[in-house]
Amino acid sequence: MNFETEISLLIKSRYSLVLVDTIDEDFVAGQLFSVAAAMGLCVYCWSLTKGLRAGKNENSFYQTGPPVNMLKTVADLTEDKAPALFIFSDFHKFLQDAVVARLFKDIVAAINNTRITIVIIGADQPLPPDIEPHAARITGGYPDEKEILAEINRTLAEFSGSSARLHISLEPVDARRLVKSLKGLSIRQIRNVINTAILKDGRLDKTDLAEVEKYKKGLFDRESVLEYFGAEQPADIGGFANLKKWVYERKAAFFADDSPLPPPKGLLLLGVQGCGKSLAAKVIAGELGIPLYRLDLNRLYSKYLGETEENLRKALKTIERLAPVCLWIDEIEKIFASSSGEMDGGVSKRVLGSMLTWMQERKDRSFIAATSNDINNLAPELLRKGRFDEIFFADLPQVPERAEILRIHLLKRDLDPKKFDLELMARGCEGFSGAELEQAVISALYSASGSNEPISTRHILEQLRLTRPLSVIKAEDINFLRDWAKDRAILPV
Repeated sequence: MNFETEISLLIKSRYSLVLVDTIDEDFVAGQLFSVAAAMGLCVYCWSLTKGLRAGKNENSFYQTGPPVNMLKTVADLTEDKAPALFIFSDFHKFLQDAVVARLFKDIVAAINNTRITIVIIGADQPLPPDIEPHAARITGGYPDEKEILAEINRTLAEFSGSSARLHISLEPVDARRLVKSLKGLSIRQIRNVINTAILKDGRLDKTDLAEVEKYKKGLFDRESVLEYFGAEQPADIGGFANLKKWVYERKAAFFADDSPLPPPKGLLLLGVQGCGKSLAAKVIAGELGIPLYRLDLNRLYSKYLGETEENLRKALKTIERLAPVCLWIDEIEKIFASSSGEMDGGVSKRVLGSMLTWMQERKDRSFIAATSNDINNLAPELLRKGRFDEIFFADLPQVPERAEILRIHLLKRDLDPKKFDLELMARGCEGFSGAELEQAVISALYSASGSNEPISTRHILEQLRLTRPLSVIKAEDINFLRDWAKDRAILPV
């Protein structure tokens, strides 16, 4: 449901108070004006600096800058109960004043069940406890894909109409990726990043996608418990044939609005450490062609009462805003552990409950890719069907997968796999994980460099012989995991 549809529904439902959390007041105000015009509502706007104005009129009611004066004028304007929409900017900041709060509560009570709605717009709007229950909260100011495309075209038209030379070279697939990459940004942020990309070299092409994603990653890393990551392609991971097939078969249903099949909700990747679960999450996002965000454990939990739950609520609202998107929950057992909650005042139980409800009831196009190393610490509620569509087990790679993994890591370091005996190396590393194979290649590069000779099969075999894999060091734990998965999970090989 987009913003205009959501706010229209709230107004028609006769909510007297709505809070819109936004960083782009102008964009939201424009949308509210459009909604009011479609519904035949008079519009009044207020800000501390401009006072109360009728519609887009620059002339304000006399001395209505101060909140008390403004509220008295609003009380007069609403006395006849004529349909109207009032837009207050940053008004929540003044509700700590007892007189302002009392006047405001009287107005909210007076317009209850009428065609009058007060909308407060601003960023991060806490309300006093006695006013909060009367308010509906929504998020606004973030354009959908059609609006993003319109803004890109508007920006390009401005450059084309200027004296500056502009070269546009975007294939349809790159244009779609650009639009998806810009989702979750405000109109102002979209305009800024497109302007920067163009002014840098007078071009807008495929190379600018990396700059857009870098900008977005920096923005989310500063402001959110969600961390933006680049996706990977299926060719970047060895093995996981069943997983790749599973995602590919559901790709069409994920995007289709008229498909009789329900869109996939997500999957849990259980398995041995270092066997590619995190990389698989990135590959899922790449195969679906959607952005990837990781839920950051360090930022989610807070020492302050109620802040952890609020952080999760904001993160889930952001995911809904960004959809279609892939939410990567790495080592999910550390975030939503099976716990009584006695050690943390019940925070873990409340967080788990909120997450389970969202996973079950969400209607947006978000896909969850969760990873886990320890099945014993996962709450049983997380494992049942409906939360995840499937559980995959990432086992230690066999000979063909090990050869493929070695080939991928050689290619990543600009080495020709044809010059190496992949079969010999793959047979000489039984029990090695993908991460351990990568480190063997890296160590071999250092060894060859130290000997001042080109890297060869011999150097890699030597490093493999020197390495004791985790499957030997932690044999009991890994064997337990593998035994558990035999009859309970799909093996992604």
